[in-house]
Amino acid sequence: MRRRPLLIAVAIALAALGLVLATIGLVGRSGPPTTQSTPAASAGPDPAGPAAGTAPRTTPLSDLRQRPASGPAPVSLDIPAIGVSTPVNSVGLNPDGTLEVPAPGPQYDQAAWYRGSPTPGRVGPSVILGHVDSAADGPSVFYDLGRLRPGDRVTVTVTDRSVRTFAVDGVRRVPKDAFPRLEVYGDTAGPELRLITCGGPFDAAERSYEDNTVVFAHLVP
Repeated sequence: MRRRPLLIAVAIALAALGLVLATIGLVGRSGPPTTQSTPAASAGPDPAGPAAGTAPRTTPLSDLRQRPASGPAPVSLDIPAIGVSTPVNSVGLNPDGTLEVPAPGPQYDQAAWYRGSPTPGRVGPSVILGHVDSAADGPSVFYDLGRLRPGDRVTVTVTDRSVRTFAVDGVRRVPKDAFPRLEVYGDTAGPELRLITCGGPFDAAERSYEDNTVVFAHLVP
């Protein structure tokens, strides 16, 4: 796919448990196995629960550029194949350059759109992230994300109540220390969607999963 110049300089930081823009990660219990389809895409939880966890490893994205968001923001997300129906909140960046993630509290088990990415339906990769689980409460909103298969539909409702439908192209589980940033966050020729959570083994010392599960999808009429 043709890459256009990548977005304005980013800095990222992580709430206690979280996904990161370059190495997105969440705290908790191991999720289901993921498919290794094209294109792109354990140990137990810490008993103290997500609020007590330390921040997992992060990789700054200061060498990438950020797209100013335009158009109606996403407000809800539905993935019938895995039974997900969730509000979508919005997150930005923390001072140390890591991506904000849903913090412990009422929005922990809801999805969040990174507002430095395009709004769903606009050209480029719109990024929506969610937790895989928590030590306190078990499976979270994206616990079954790795079970998606090519062709599964993802619908995003935006603030004007219109609905954008995406078809899954593939799912990948990738190591955080080898996160394919350009594949995930780089410019695309058309509107695309990235859904991101944690996966793989749980690193008890870091209180973080070692991998990320990434879903790649494209807008369909």
